[in-house]
Amino acid sequence: MSDVKEAVRSRYAGVARQLAVLQPDPSAGCCQADGPDCGCTGSYSADELKEIGLTESVSLGCGNPTMIAQLEPGQVVLDLGSGAGLDVLLSARRVAPGGHAYGLDMTDEMLQLANDHKAKAGVANATFLKGSIDNVPLPDASVDVVISNCVINLAEDKAAVIKEAFRVLRPGGLFAVADMVELEALDPDLKQRLDAWAGCISGTIPIDEYRATLLAAGFADADFQVHATETIPGVDGKVGSAYIRARKPTGK
Repeated sequence: MSDVKEAVRSRYAGVARQLAVLQPDPSAGCCQADGPDCGCTGSYSADELKEIGLTESVSLGCGNPTMIAQLEPGQVVLDLGSGAGLDVLLSARRVAPGGHAYGLDMTDEMLQLANDHKAKAGVANATFLKGSIDNVPLPDASVDVVISNCVINLAEDKAAVIKEAFRVLRPGGLFAVADMVELEALDPDLKQRLDAWAGCISGTIPIDEYRATLLAAGFADADFQVHATETIPGVDGKVGSAYIRARKPTGK
């Protein structure tokens, strides 16, 4: 395991243990474990959260990808880096009856927490898989929608992750994620810090690079909507939370 991947795994294993022991304050916001709010507080429906018995404070995301995923009954959805399972469980409700939601995570502690939340919510059409987002354990063309919430920026090889998303999507399938992007060039020293990488800062890439990576993988109609920005105290640069959508062409 690379230094970056181990730093990410270790950080979120610790966060999972914290969430399992403590009930986070719902007013603390989605990014309560990582610092200031980065754009998802208030974006989840209170009624939907009540249905699964969770609050948005168990999300460590930078948005709500289920808002832009256009999920429908009967679809299969995959969440890359599913964490405590919030977006998977919400998706599973939306694709029922007949659909299924998969969550993929590499951290044992997060997978345990997600399965605990699944049992608590009584959701039957959800499955949590162990694995890496650059090597998805699902067949080609088996998924209608790929979502993710503030995770792709954590990957060292983002092109490999996006190629995997393209591979598992059916023709016409939708890539709909919330992710952090680099809006102003970050201090080069910060880009080398493992703690800043695991904290969703130094692994960010500019929107133009992100779009080019999507197009190189075969996606079309890549669209970015930045909905929150954040400066890093004491260093140059700015990052932002973005909703990102792209489509796998029907002929591929």
